Amino acid sequence: MTEAGKGGRALVVGLGVAGIATALRLCQVGWRPVVVERAPARRSGGYFIALFGAGVASARRLGVLEAMGDRGGPGVVSYDVDRRGRRRPGMNPFAMAAGPRPLLRGDVERALFAALPDDVEIRYSTVPTHIAQDDSAAEVTLHDTAADTTVTERFDLVIGADGMRSTVRDLVFGPEEYLHPLNYMVGATVLDGPVDGFGPHEGLVLAEPGRSVWAFPFADHAPSLLFSYRTHDIDAEFRRPPIESIRAAFGPEPTGPLLEGLLTRYERAPDTLFDSVHQVKMPRWHRGRVVLIGDSAWCVTLYAGMGASSGLAGGELLGTMLQRHPGDVPGALRAWETQMRPFIHLQQDSALPGRRIFTPHDRKEHLLRAGMMRVMRMPGVGRAMGRRMFNNKDMQAKNIDVAAP
Repeated sequence: MTEAGKGGRALVVGLGVAGIATALRLCQVGWRPVVVERAPARRSGGYFIALFGAGVASARRLGVLEAMGDRGGPGVVSYDVDRRGRRRPGMNPFAMAAGPRPLLRGDVERALFAALPDDVEIRYSTVPTHIAQDDSAAEVTLHDTAADTTVTERFDLVIGADGMRSTVRDLVFGPEEYLHPLNYMVGATVLDGPVDGFGPHEGLVLAEPGRSVWAFPFADHAPSLLFSYRTHDIDAEFRRPPIESIRAAFGPEPTGPLLEGLLTRYERAPDTLFDSVHQVKMPRWHRGRVVLIGDSAWCVTLYAGMGASSGLAGGELLGTMLQRHPGDVPGALRAWETQMRPFIHLQQDSALPGRRIFTPHDRKEHLLRAGMMRVMRMPGVGRAMGRRMFNNKDMQAKNIDVAAP
């Protein structure tokens, strides 16, 4: 469809971080993206994210870093607590110079969306239902679920940025099981005010064997709330209302006023997330003129903390490779995947140590986590240990500028 040296027409499926970042980068390198989104409108909410060095570097080159902002600050503190409400100073990685930038997902998506040129076509309530390819293009049937109409169009490139349960992946790569469960569940929301009994910039962690609740503090916003727990039966967790599953996971012990208050606020929140935790593992992320990006391709999980950062970096790098391989989409995709895959493997490997911090699997991991927290509270030790943590191989991997020109 395209002439050598000229950008083509691309279909981007999904209007999340990876999808918008990819569409923005495509515009910058002369391509013409059409974006389709299953939802009837762009979501305005979002929960806590940490933007690490890889994401910061790409956001800066994409021209959106300043618009994203930074919700951290020296006055933000976090506590380790128990069900009785007793608190001790906790770990706050965002107060450290080398730490990630705390944001809400909506901050990232809003900044990216505002940077899109006005003439980018966005179709809501639209999903792909069939994708066929030949040597020159991909032919996609799109269903407008609001109008109940279909249209078939040809694109030089199709980009699946439609999340962990990707429709594009199912249509092009088949029904193989690419989702690998970690046997954990999460529930999240953004609170409308401080945690009861805590200041406006104070957060908390209540960690127990196999379960935890976090309230991530911000300098200028109410905390983001996250429940995380281990399960032996993921399907059973979805067979009842989310709050019932979360309450069951934190029972049968009495909740106490603090935990009960957090459970009640989650139950009453107008916008919540409840989902299982999976990684996506695939032998390849592209086939012909179709490529997967972000959670649809690799889903490093929230325990790795690199979902937004890898989506930004992957979208930027994809545009760069298309620019470097004019008229050769398959060659651009091969080069992109060759550069991205080792980086993503490092991020997926970091999910296990990250999960141990978020939610200790059993009593042994809980005791190890508690011991680490005690050491970090020791005078003269905590700061040095914090620096060491942010210089380990997992943290260094999060700050690799994989999309660097």
